[in-house]
Amino acid sequence: MLTLDKVYHASYVLKEAIRETDIIYAPKLKAGCEVYLKTENLQVTGSFKVRGAYYKISQLSNAEKKKGVIACSAGNHAQGVALAAKKNGIKALICLPDGAPISKVEATRSYGAEICLVQGVYDDAYNRALKLKDEKGYTFIHPFNDPDVIAGQGTIGLEILNQIDDLDAIVVPIGGGGLISGVAFAAKSLKPSIKIYGVQASGAPSMEKSFKSKKIVKLDNVHTIADGIAVKEPGDLTFDIISKYVDDIVTVTDDEISAAILALIEKHKMVAEGAGAVSVAATMFGKIPTEGKKICCLVSGGNIDVTILSRVIKRGLQMSGRNYLVTLELVDKPGQLTQVSNIISKLGGNVISIHHERSNEGSDVNGCFLRIQIETRNFEHIREIEKELTSAGFNII
Repeated sequence: MLTLDKVYHASYVLKEAIRETDIIYAPKLKAGCEVYLKTENLQVTGSFKVRGAYYKISQLSNAEKKKGVIACSAGNHAQGVALAAKKNGIKALICLPDGAPISKVEATRSYGAEICLVQGVYDDAYNRALKLKDEKGYTFIHPFNDPDVIAGQGTIGLEILNQIDDLDAIVVPIGGGGLISGVAFAAKSLKPSIKIYGVQASGAPSMEKSFKSKKIVKLDNVHTIADGIAVKEPGDLTFDIISKYVDDIVTVTDDEISAAILALIEKHKMVAEGAGAVSVAATMFGKIPTEGKKICCLVSGGNIDVTILSRVIKRGLQMSGRNYLVTLELVDKPGQLTQVSNIISKLGGNVISIHHERSNEGSDVNGCFLRIQIETRNFEHIREIEKELTSAGFNII
């Protein structure tokens, strides 16, 4: 049973293992409201997951601890279980999907856990972990569908209400639903008027579809840069809690997630992984009511692989109008490139690459195409450049 007493007990137990993460005021993320960030990306292991994992392991019997523990994870729960097991002197085996970022795999291994990479996504790792649990007799630590794990995550809800007065809403990422279940239960139990909004990636909307259809929906596949919340099927326990305590669930695209990651880096010097940034993306792009509200976005994790980060930044630049690729159809004669360059330069754009090619079969024999990549300020700046190029007689393809 999940009770408020259990959440408070988890908060007491966790004092020896985790830090109470800071709240940061983020006025630049969304106009017309007060936005605050709960920085679980700065938590021990770089994610909130250590809360639920540590509390669950602390409540195991000596016999269960002696067997060792097994867990499945996209990466963050793995690190939480590995750290908790190490602190308790327990053997840990972690099943991870083979597509998990290398940084998460190596971080998990650094805490002393044994790693088992499983082909597929989180759900495939989950099924393998259950099989090994039965074969070897390990104690299974579920990443979200467990009352003790949910209680551990719920300690974040207690902290947020203690840290921010008169809060209107908390925006929480959702994968399997353990985090939002704990936060929503704790927050609503103490302040029934507060709104709780969940956010999923549009490429992995299992809980969003379940919530809207009022029954658990299993997806055939998931695909998103937010690997930490790429879950095909939510838990039955988390679904029941969410159905009772969560006000709405929305989705954000990978482009919107990328823009949110970029905004956190540029405006608040903060690194978030895709799953951690979905709450910010939902707020930035108006997926939830914000006008005149005081909102806390839970940034759930910061364990993003640096190779992915470079791609995400590029996507974020495009999504926020900071990087513009335009193709012009020109008459192949001297001075055309100079004229185009002068227009872009005059308007403050910065050309970073140019590709010139002759026209293809079927087009004007004297024609050519000019593809230019430009650093721009925003979408208004892009429209200004397009207008000037068009006024000068250039045809934008």
